[in-house]
Amino acid sequence: MTLSINTELPSLAQLPKAFIIQLNDFSAISLNGEEQSKYLQGQVTCDVDSSTEHSLHIGAHCDAKGKVFSVFRLINRAMNQTTAQDYSHLLLQPKATIESSIKELKKFGVFAKVTIEETKQLSFYALVGEHATSQLQNLLAELSSEEKAQLPDSLSPVVQVGSTTLVYISGQQERYLLIDDTDKLTQIVAQLSLPVYQQDVWRLLEIDQGFPSLCNASSGQYVPQMLNLQAINGISFTKGCYLGQETVARMQYLGKNKRALFSLSAQLEQPLGDEDIIEKQLGENWRKAGDILASYQADDGSCVIQAVLSNDEQPNLRIKSQSDSTVTVVDLPYSLTNKTD
Repeated sequence: MTLSINTELPSLAQLPKAFIIQLNDFSAISLNGEEQSKYLQGQVTCDVDSSTEHSLHIGAHCDAKGKVFSVFRLINRAMNQTTAQDYSHLLLQPKATIESSIKELKKFGVFAKVTIEETKQLSFYALVGEHATSQLQNLLAELSSEEKAQLPDSLSPVVQVGSTTLVYISGQQERYLLIDDTDKLTQIVAQLSLPVYQQDVWRLLEIDQGFPSLCNASSGQYVPQMLNLQAINGISFTKGCYLGQETVARMQYLGKNKRALFSLSAQLEQPLGDEDIIEKQLGENWRKAGDILASYQADDGSCVIQAVLSNDEQPNLRIKSQSDSTVTVVDLPYSLTNKTD
């Protein structure tokens, strides 16, 4: 079955009440084996030991200097659908950061009883919007007539329904990740009869929510606090040692971090190019303000940008190649106040 993909690029205000996103550029790193939890606990910023079959954690995988290879959402997915005892840790993330992260995980994983691989057999879709929950309720009623599955929510974000894993992601736009093999998900999406958008729209939502969007070029360039991970519960400061912890702790407790992740908006006459940079005004001159991590430009010219900038007050900003442009800082849905739990 072939799905019809809507190639339009709507702004946030133009999105329908319920829709699907085909996440072709999304994947996961899978860890399973006798020492999977013990090994991963020593590699990433979140507390793996506290994860359960229904929990969702945000975390980062860093090098020894505390620079982030990847930012992920951690879930546990049953390997054998007849029992929840046999499960894998899945690090959900864009395909762009899989290669660098998995290479480093495998490098140290040879000393532990753990199998590390990309989950190429799984596909990913997202069900999004104000009416997403009611759409999912209708779907589950048809998929599970004998056993009514509990909907995932903020208290229990991960639910397994047969072979399909459902992951609830809270935010201004409610999102549910649907994880299964391609044939099963295609069936489910067709059953929903909703518009299906391409991956770009997922990037729009991630930028809007202030969730870091890394790519090959930005992987290994920033410490977690420069990506606001301390503000979105992506760092445990009580879990014990992990790779890069010394740098992360120093940034947190000595206040040495001078940069942060920002969401920006602009109305542009031309498409934003890969080489474009944001400039800030200093007197009569303009200088580079920071690094663009990701962007999304709607068909109406409105553009949202995710960038790492100085975390002090922002001066006038513009796109260098479009000198008449005005770039505005957008409020994030969370506070940058340090969280040390």
